[in-house]
Amino acid sequence: MTSATESLTIRARGLTKAYGDVLALDQFSLDVWEGSLLTLLGPSGCGKTTALRVIAGFEQATGTVDIRGRRVLGPDVFVPPEKRRVGMVFQDYALFPHMTIERNVAYGVKGDDTPRRTGEVLELVGLSRLGNRLPRELSGGQQQRVALARALAPRPDVILLDEPFSNLDANLRDRVRRELKLILAEARTTAVLVTHDQEEALATSDLVAVMYQGRVVQVDTPARLYTEPADPWIAGFLGDADAVSSTGHRGYADTPIGRFKTDLKGPVTVVVRPEDVQLSMGEAPNAVVAGTEFFGHDQMVTVVLGSGQRVRSRIGPRPAYHPGDHVRVRATHGRVFKTRT
Repeated sequence: MTSATESLTIRARGLTKAYGDVLALDQFSLDVWEGSLLTLLGPSGCGKTTALRVIAGFEQATGTVDIRGRRVLGPDVFVPPEKRRVGMVFQDYALFPHMTIERNVAYGVKGDDTPRRTGEVLELVGLSRLGNRLPRELSGGQQQRVALARALAPRPDVILLDEPFSNLDANLRDRVRRELKLILAEARTTAVLVTHDQEEALATSDLVAVMYQGRVVQVDTPARLYTEPADPWIAGFLGDADAVSSTGHRGYADTPIGRFKTDLKGPVTVVVRPEDVQLSMGEAPNAVVAGTEFFGHDQMVTVVLGSGQRVRSRIGPRPAYHPGDHVRVRATHGRVFKTRT
């Protein structure tokens, strides 16, 4: 019978790393399950890339890291990067400019299997006809796929990707991101991706680990992370959100835009997302439209409540609201948190 720990590809515990007076990792812990694509997401400077480099073996830290049940970092243990069975895709791809695509991909493969394996992964990433070209002859998206093929070629236990789409323009980034997800799924490879782009993390990942100040503060599926954030900061970081103050009393928190169930008592904060805020005219108004942003497929309408609180509503392209319109505002869903003092 297989134990739960044998299904873990990466198990990191208590990683702490400082650069001078700056604490980059603060008791960082993470589980990455076999076959999953997990994204480390957080603001700049939260320790995402440092965590990835410690797991890969490019940085040392206190704490422990196990890869497929083998200790690679711990007290008196440090396995060098080339012996950790980890594939790395760097932000700038780090391709050898003087080598053909085929030779780049074959670089980390050993033995008589090299030609067959090189052809196999080039086919997997859709570049089998470009093996004789040099990196400078390829587009940014193609270079990214070469870097992924090179990382996959030695059959690593896990692929680590550090901001792999940051050098691509927006349209190409979306396409390459979708391709990457399909390639990793077809290769049945466990992967950890680092990004500061919330949309990228939510659209790409099986699981997202949100980081803040060197720690993982919440890990969950993209859907649950978005709909059930652990605190108001995570809610605001993961997408548009507005906070309305209230008081928990007898199972509810009453606000100008609705009543929300809660077991909390005393001062609370109700976090609502714009897509859960409805507007209507013809009813008793409780807000005034302050401004609108039109995006074609939808629009963001900002309203001001009687208290002066601003709340946003994301609605379809119709109807059109204008500054000064008196509207009725109600929220269909909100997440209630204890107000921090």
